[in-house]
Amino acid sequence: MFFSKLLCTFAVTVPTTLPIEQRTRVGLLLFIRMRYSKHPLDYPEILKLLKSRGLIIRNETKAIECLKVVISYFRLDNYFHPMESDKIRHIFKPNSYFENAVDLYEFDRDLRELIFTAIQAIEIALRSKMIHHISLRYGAFWFTNASLFRDANIHRKCMEQIRLELGRTREEFIIEHAAKYSEPDVPPVWKTLEVTSFGTLSKLFCNFSDNPIKKRIAREFNLPQHLVLESWIKSAVVLRNYLAHHSRVWNRKYPIKPNMTTPLRGNWVTPPVGNYDKLYSQLCYLQYLLNVIRPNNDFTRKLIALLSGHPNVDVVAMGFPRNWQDEPLWR
Repeated sequence: MFFSKLLCTFAVTVPTTLPIEQRTRVGLLLFIRMRYSKHPLDYPEILKLLKSRGLIIRNETKAIECLKVVISYFRLDNYFHPMESDKIRHIFKPNSYFENAVDLYEFDRDLRELIFTAIQAIEIALRSKMIHHISLRYGAFWFTNASLFRDANIHRKCMEQIRLELGRTREEFIIEHAAKYSEPDVPPVWKTLEVTSFGTLSKLFCNFSDNPIKKRIAREFNLPQHLVLESWIKSAVVLRNYLAHHSRVWNRKYPIKPNMTTPLRGNWVTPPVGNYDKLYSQLCYLQYLLNVIRPNNDFTRKLIALLSGHPNVDVVAMGFPRNWQDEPLWR
């Protein structure tokens, strides 16, 4: 079994014109795996290692307390990378400080909290609009009807996930419904979607086949058509997943690029805005949707205050263009 997997691993890189014996020999040379031999280090040993690589630690006592209470070394290691001149041997650039990495972590932590609040508001608004508009047209159990969705396989997986979420929730209104009603086997949409994850909600919306209804919902978000909203929702789900796992967000490349080039009715940014796989694009659509959902929101004010409070943070790494605050979206 292992050998067959090994052949599959290198078959795509070794020329198939070679005889099988030669391919096997070359593949085994390419597929070299190392035994993990690193041992756990105590806090003083960690600091000693970092200093040997050129990191400056102003206060070792506070640094140890930080590693004990605030953040583990493995998680903090992500915030050392921008200061490294050698990414392989992890050698630091001159004038690299332990405290700068901690400051970057604290910035990223506060940024995640700000973004999470925004996504939460957007998720609730989308759920509310889907329940209202689609239920009026297709009834209380439209989400169970496979004929209303483009891809039957995606719909089937959504229903499997919905039933799992219904089975593990401790919400009283779901428990009371199950005790009172036997048919259908799931509660109506206004109860079910309240315990459905953002990811499943996104798949239901994007897979729904009635484009006029989706366009109506998009227009309530001040968007010209549903494809923009679908793009933004998919992006927000991925971003939300990073937040849920406490992963860094500030300098990450995101796998889904939100639609940033369609002209919009509200205050927006002038494309192009640089790399659409960076955080700045994510912040743009969050701000735009918040301006519709909560016209008097303080997202921009808090974002600017957060950036001002951490001047060492490289906004270019997040995809911020020059003079970004002059864009109509951020004024």
